[in-house]
Amino acid sequence: MKKTDLPKKIAVFPLSNFIIFPKTTVPLNIFEPRYIDMINDSMKSNKLIGMIQPKSPKNNDNEKIPELHEIGCLGKITGFKETEDKRYLIELKGIIRFKILKEIQTNKKYRECEINFDDYFGDLENNKEEIKFSDLELIFKDLKNLFEKRGFVINWKALEKQSLDETINALAMASPFTIEEKQVLLEAKSLSIRKNKISEILTTYSFDQYNNTTIQ
Repeated sequence: MKKTDLPKKIAVFPLSNFIIFPKTTVPLNIFEPRYIDMINDSMKSNKLIGMIQPKSPKNNDNEKIPELHEIGCLGKITGFKETEDKRYLIELKGIIRFKILKEIQTNKKYRECEINFDDYFGDLENNKEEIKFSDLELIFKDLKNLFEKRGFVINWKALEKQSLDETINALAMASPFTIEEKQVLLEAKSLSIRKNKISEILTTYSFDQYNNTTIQ
């Protein structure tokens, strides 16, 4: 996708505990009427929607419309199927991250925002960032251990055939990290920063496991 094809405003899908990264593809099951409307409208136009994390509600906050994180990821619908019970099963491919400038008031059931992509045009390129393979091997080894401990199954051989940014983004998205940790990874400006953040997060997991095995 070219910079000139990027929209100035998009429909946003605030989905808790779900983050999509650029250059990754995920399946989504759409069943709420307002999001069925959103997908219908998107399919008629540019097939683009913005995936964004709602912020965790504060304890004393009963607001029905959740506040949104500032940074999300634009996704393109690359697969679409309607089920017999009128749900939509879609495939969404992450394209580029965006920053919300402001929410737009409309009479639609779903939310729309004015956005910009200025900080994230690098997502559209096939970056060849210099990352030491030894660093990467260590991260993969620690990540692999964490995935296995949590019962996650990853096809590592398939991942090795992908480009470096596709691999790091796919692992960041699929990892058993908390949603706050994944949001930090999504907001990391470059691949090398994201790699360092993964490394930092993994250190806390290893440390926790070490503490939990203290002999009483």
